[in-house]
Amino acid sequence: MSRRASGEGTIGQRADGMWYAALRIDGRRVWFRSKKRGEVVQKLRDAQVARAEGRLISTSSQSVADYLRAWLENYVAPAVEATTFTSYETNVRRIVPILGRHRLDKLRGIHLQQCYKRLLESGLSPRTVAQAHRVLRRAFNQAVSAGIIARNPCKEATPPRAENRKMNVLSAAQAQRLIAGSRDHRHHALFVLLLTSGMRVGEATGLRWQDVDLDARKTVIRQTVRREKGKGLQIAEPKTDRSRRSVFLAPGAVAALRRHRWHQKSERLKAGPAWVDEDLVFCTQTGGRLDPGHIIKSLRALLRTLDLPDQLTCHDLRHSCASILLAQNVHPKVVQELLGHSSITVTLDIYSHVVEGLHQDVARRMDELFLPEQEVS
Repeated sequence: MSRRASGEGTIGQRADGMWYAALRIDGRRVWFRSKKRGEVVQKLRDAQVARAEGRLISTSSQSVADYLRAWLENYVAPAVEATTFTSYETNVRRIVPILGRHRLDKLRGIHLQQCYKRLLESGLSPRTVAQAHRVLRRAFNQAVSAGIIARNPCKEATPPRAENRKMNVLSAAQAQRLIAGSRDHRHHALFVLLLTSGMRVGEATGLRWQDVDLDARKTVIRQTVRREKGKGLQIAEPKTDRSRRSVFLAPGAVAALRRHRWHQKSERLKAGPAWVDEDLVFCTQTGGRLDPGHIIKSLRALLRTLDLPDQLTCHDLRHSCASILLAQNVHPKVVQELLGHSSITVTLDIYSHVVEGLHQDVARRMDELFLPEQEVS
């Protein structure tokens, strides 16, 4: 065992080659183990930092409820957006009544399986319960890194299989009908932009005229509008670093935006002193931020009048854009960058239903290329 200064912990290697470390926390010795020395050293360092900052340091009797609340406050809240934190908090609120009373160091996979069963029986979907499992896995991974528990109990549990979610999208022909049929609608330019650029609705409603260059047919995503609990509609940073991106505009979108700007100037003159100037491209009739819920209601009412599927959301227009482009053999990497996804894997996973059709088309083309004409059925 390596000798270290008092309070720094100890590191050693067993006869079987396994590396281990120990650190005294709250009067008890916490052990870390790994086949690699570097991993043990990192776990020890993480635990030392947590001990120094007073984060997640536990006695052996700490409950799951107390741990999860401390984890949300000390690790999740400082690292994620408000909407993401709300999602984590919602999952913890569902879990705590079932698992909260258990001691953290005594929690086992069987307890998690029972929790998942009760959540399903309460009416939650398998997808939602699987999301709760992912939250627990992340929380308990942090507990392992901090030396509070030796093993993540999620490794002993199997979450329910999430059913494939049916994606609501418009076909190219239906998208054309929506664009043509919305020409006199106040949100026409917004619908055109969502369908042709694949922007998130928050990105579109957060656009400022200063970020749009209609002559160059280009806009830059610099901010987004989102609803935050207890605060209402807020201007915020884009979802991810990838979300900060330049988007080239289709000629039809440019034409729609030019008409929209002219109408907006008329609304501004009519509003007079009541106008709120945030330079937003899409706003209320007095310049304020648009509520996504209001936009969805307007969209669905319009879809009904056009005899189109009327359960779509604004996000489904983004999905429609991507699906149409992929069906037209636009390279998935281009679609990924257009949508602002973190990786091409994300794009391919979300639009696997389109990719499968492309694979079938590839098989047909290979037949046409390599098989004699008489053999092609």
